[in-house]
Amino acid sequence: MAERMLQFVSVEQHQPDKRLAAERTHDFDEIYEDFEPKRAEIQASRCSQCGVPFCSVHCPLNNNIPDWLKLTAEGRLEEAYEISAATNNFPEICGRICPQDRLCEGNCVIEKGFESVTIGAVERFVTDNAWEQGWVKPLSPRHERPQSVGIVGAGPGGLAAAEQLRRLGYQVHVYDRYDRVGGLMIYGIPGFKLEKDIVLRRHKLLEDGRIQFHLGKAVGAEDSDDEIAFSTLRSRHDAVLLATGVYKSRALGGPGSGLNGLVKALDYLTASNRRSLGDQVPAFDSGELDARGKNVVVIGGGDTAMDCVRTAIRQGAKSVKCLYRRDRANMPGSLREVKNAEEEGVEFVWLAAPDSFLGDDAVTGVRASRMKLGLPDATGRQSVDPVENSAFTLEAELVIKALGFDPEPLPTLWNQPELEVSRWGTLKIGHKSFMTSLPGVFAAGDIVRGASLVVWAIRDGRDAAEQMHRWMEQNAQTAQAAE
Repeated sequence: MAERMLQFVSVEQHQPDKRLAAERTHDFDEIYEDFEPKRAEIQASRCSQCGVPFCSVHCPLNNNIPDWLKLTAEGRLEEAYEISAATNNFPEICGRICPQDRLCEGNCVIEKGFESVTIGAVERFVTDNAWEQGWVKPLSPRHERPQSVGIVGAGPGGLAAAEQLRRLGYQVHVYDRYDRVGGLMIYGIPGFKLEKDIVLRRHKLLEDGRIQFHLGKAVGAEDSDDEIAFSTLRSRHDAVLLATGVYKSRALGGPGSGLNGLVKALDYLTASNRRSLGDQVPAFDSGELDARGKNVVVIGGGDTAMDCVRTAIRQGAKSVKCLYRRDRANMPGSLREVKNAEEEGVEFVWLAAPDSFLGDDAVTGVRASRMKLGLPDATGRQSVDPVENSAFTLEAELVIKALGFDPEPLPTLWNQPELEVSRWGTLKIGHKSFMTSLPGVFAAGDIVRGASLVVWAIRDGRDAAEQMHRWMEQNAQTAQAAE
């Protein structure tokens, strides 16, 4: 091992080559180039193979990272892929969009003195190579089970659960109100972070494994052409998983908050992604959701805000500013994304929050105040307080609200008052069973934990699938004993 691994003392960290900002801001293609096999092997060899792998400990999926790094360093790429895929349903996606600087790489043992191993880039390389070599195969269960499972939501949590349950032989049906599979991976995350063919090829693979998708089919209170009643869904399947995600944008009040030109982040990103996919988007064509030639202000400091500012740059905005009430050290988004945005011409206005919006019919500016950091609050983050007499104005013809997402009121929308929710509106579940207050109805992902990362949704989907399998097995044994 010593000959191939522990090379961090002599080999420097090297990320895949990144296209220059002047080039990449003219398209929505991914900004990072692919690793060459030899370079991937060299970077993987920097792993220290430590006794307590903090990279795995801080990965929500507990991926066996040192194992597949060692196999990559040895050129055993098919085995590396098998180890990676054993704990992660979508490693090529996580390798692209996970905030590794806050998870695995940020907790790498060698990070402090020698810079971390490029875990995300190697993960992406291993799986992309597996696709090219034909090692990624459709699901083929050893035996078919008669039980049917309905999954509401074709995002990462729902898809991970669908794959796990189909692998066990269940008849899996996935329902989604959108016309493509992927949820926010297809409509929320821009192509420069995750090109859409990466998601679409996963969709085809799952279809080839005989998972049945019902797209453009929302769940509602009553049956109709484009909706299926929740009660119908329950009667049709032996178990149901709710993996709807959270899509309700948080409101931003204040004087002028109803002006034209103030838009929701998800509406803005969806329009851009649909246009990239070749769809007709009237709101984009009209200029409502197009940043071209405009002074743009994005309010928020998370990954969604980073997606918005970088999209606006590519649409040809006159200027793009990100207004965030805390400082760089306290922002929730990936610092790697902040760096990419700054390289591309985004200006960050730290420690500032909006007070009001100026304009008659359409927004012309954002009136904001400077903020100062106070003592840590209950979450451990520093509180923020306004600085007296510090108001200033930012010119803006387009203001994008990227303040996060809350759950939709599912019990009301589906006429299911007995479906219990928390005080935040998320679904209540048994945290070991993943079952809601309705027997046979399970839930996972953001609709349970609130807006979070794709990797956490995958973890929840896998865990929920395991509990659904256990529950259906117990039901089958009970029915068999009764006979």
